[in-house]
Amino acid sequence: MELTRKTIAKVIVAAFLLNLVVMGAGAWFAYQEAPPIPEEVVGPDGETIATAETVQEGKAAFQQYGLMNHGSILGNGAYYGEDYTAGALELKTEHMREYYAQEEYGAGYGSLDSAERAAVDQTVRDDLDSAHDGSDVVRYSAAEAYAHERVRETYVERYHEGDHDRGVPVGMIDSTEEAEDFADFALWTAWFSHTDRPNSDNSYTNEWPYSPGAGNDATGAAMTWSVIAMVLLVGAAGAAILLYKSVKLPEPSAAGISVPEPGDVSVFPSQRAALRFIPIAAGLFLAQVLLGGLLAHFYIERAGFFGIEEVFGIHILQILPFSIAKTWHIDLGILWIASTWLGAGLFLPPLLTGHEPKRQSRYVNVLLAALVTVVVGGMGGIWLGANGYFDGQLWWLLGNEGLEYLEVGKVWQGGLLVGFILWAILAIRGLKPLLDREPVYGLAHMILYAGGSITLLFVAGFMFTPTTNMAVTEFWRWWVVHMWVEGAFEFFIVAIIGLTLVSMNLLTRRSAEKAVMLQALLVMGTGVIGVSHHYWWIGMPDYWVPIGSVFSTLELLPLIFILYEAIGQYRAMTETGGFPYKLPFMFIVASGVWNFVGAGVLGFFINLPLINYYEHGTYLTVGHAHAAMFGAFGFLALGMVAYMLQLSIDPERWDGSWLRASFWLWNVGLALMVFVSVLPVGFLQLEVAFTESYAAARSLAFYERPLVQTLFWARMPGDSLLILGTVVYFADLIRKRFVLRSSAEDPTIDDMAVAEGIIDDD
Repeated sequence: MELTRKTIAKVIVAAFLLNLVVMGAGAWFAYQEAPPIPEEVVGPDGETIATAETVQEGKAAFQQYGLMNHGSILGNGAYYGEDYTAGALELKTEHMREYYAQEEYGAGYGSLDSAERAAVDQTVRDDLDSAHDGSDVVRYSAAEAYAHERVRETYVERYHEGDHDRGVPVGMIDSTEEAEDFADFALWTAWFSHTDRPNSDNSYTNEWPYSPGAGNDATGAAMTWSVIAMVLLVGAAGAAILLYKSVKLPEPSAAGISVPEPGDVSVFPSQRAALRFIPIAAGLFLAQVLLGGLLAHFYIERAGFFGIEEVFGIHILQILPFSIAKTWHIDLGILWIASTWLGAGLFLPPLLTGHEPKRQSRYVNVLLAALVTVVVGGMGGIWLGANGYFDGQLWWLLGNEGLEYLEVGKVWQGGLLVGFILWAILAIRGLKPLLDREPVYGLAHMILYAGGSITLLFVAGFMFTPTTNMAVTEFWRWWVVHMWVEGAFEFFIVAIIGLTLVSMNLLTRRSAEKAVMLQALLVMGTGVIGVSHHYWWIGMPDYWVPIGSVFSTLELLPLIFILYEAIGQYRAMTETGGFPYKLPFMFIVASGVWNFVGAGVLGFFINLPLINYYEHGTYLTVGHAHAAMFGAFGFLALGMVAYMLQLSIDPERWDGSWLRASFWLWNVGLALMVFVSVLPVGFLQLEVAFTESYAAARSLAFYERPLVQTLFWARMPGDSLLILGTVVYFADLIRKRFVLRSSAEDPTIDDMAVAEGIIDDD
């Protein structure tokens, strides 16, 4: 079957419009179907226990003090602390049992016999398993009112007074009142997790979290759609492979192909400027992995780091709490990868076009300065905001907005948005010769479409404030987080890699356009709507279970297609002669492997509704996230760095040995971390969640089990190799800065062997 590029482009547009319709309708329903925040929660005598205002103030405290990067809410966030929804529900259930035991038997729950306990347990379940009547007032039973007050007391003790055994610093929440409000917020999420929707047999969270004491258990839909998802995967995989093989692309052949040697191309001023992104990104990368080592050790010593606090009296938990370290760790990961790709996106245009717009290097430096400003301001604002240095609304505008992956204040997010727009303008300037010659569905155009979609989806992060309903907040947050990763950003990276492979002569431009467009079609058809697998348990309606099951399952398919032809071409070329870019291509292949393992295999496994119901927010997700993020984006970014540096250094002075050493240190370290430590802990958590409760799987008691502690120690070799690989990488970049070639002052297309081939290939 011969599919033209124009035909594929039309299908992509149709898929994009379908995505907009589905997700747009989902946004409307998110507001309509979100769990209500009651105007009042009253006790049996009509006394006010909590209000909508205290719930919203509690959500603000939750964000301001970075509690989403200490524990999690509705299963989303960090896994160091408890899940506040499950923990509050567990505490509420326990206190209600104590209340009824005293009321009915005059004794503590623990001293009752089995029959009496069973009777109390049933009374508690009956109390909690009720449907919301749709009114603005929630009426508590006497037992619920008693439990609510006890949970408030616990939250004040933990999060205001501090609890070093749990890794909570003193004064994490600034005041008693704010800690009580946070308890009201957590208990509100617990309330809608056990309360059935009006005219429904399931709670607002589809009975998540698993809590036998509260009557929460997996629904039949979770089982049904898990089976359907597995059947669909088999059928869709066959269809996707058939489609991919049916599209006629050139067979790999080395005939007539001349791979440009690194010394054959000139380096222009804008490319030298783009290279300045690389050492800055490497510094951010090094800071990220060092913080990662600290975070991993916090699971062993909750209030210390290898006994430093005992020897020197330095309480690292008070200086750098887990929540702030985790916030920086996440944001630095995003920033170093994004910085590398921004630099790569500005390095490639002159390579492909031989065109250097006037003052392009100056504008690239302006973008770099803006990036540094946002990084310094954002990282500093996180610490200042979480420590109460900003009054009023400034804490979420300049400080710590406190939502995982969207921690930096809104002003700094606005700066990132402006940076994306500026980058797009510079890319248009650089790619103009290609843009003028190719059709609107050409490779250079797709770079701009992908960059534009990144900017468009980032706007979703401005659709909520600290007072927005948490379920709605999570809806929009996942638009940014997940659709960036598996939608626009993956499209962007695929297009960049397509251009890179063209510049290596591993793909012809026509072939790359078809391959990238087909990849974009698969991404658009699976990843965007596939974001809905995050909506099952956060208070969204149950129709997301079938939608999310289908599309998140299909996300596995497009992960490795783009590499298929390039690997074939690479084999063909290496059979007939040397290939100078083996090291960059090693990173590209490693990315495909880790992307398949992390995002594909592990992602598919944990996204099955029935599995996800029990594992949501466990170490299985940690394994998936690290393998997928570092594999899908980290290795590709590092491969681009290797390629850019090899082109920018005279061949006789090029030394790839340090980069090759880092490559193997990273791969071995990541494998050890994921398979020796993280995944085994995740499977142990899954077993506890399944046999006991979700709260038990996220409890301090679980993490302190001897076997779990041993597995945490077993993470050290892998983490150490990752850190060592990054140190070697950072040192290598510093030494390579002194051997970069001088840039050509008067660029012409004749200086660019690559550009001649690209421009002539129409």
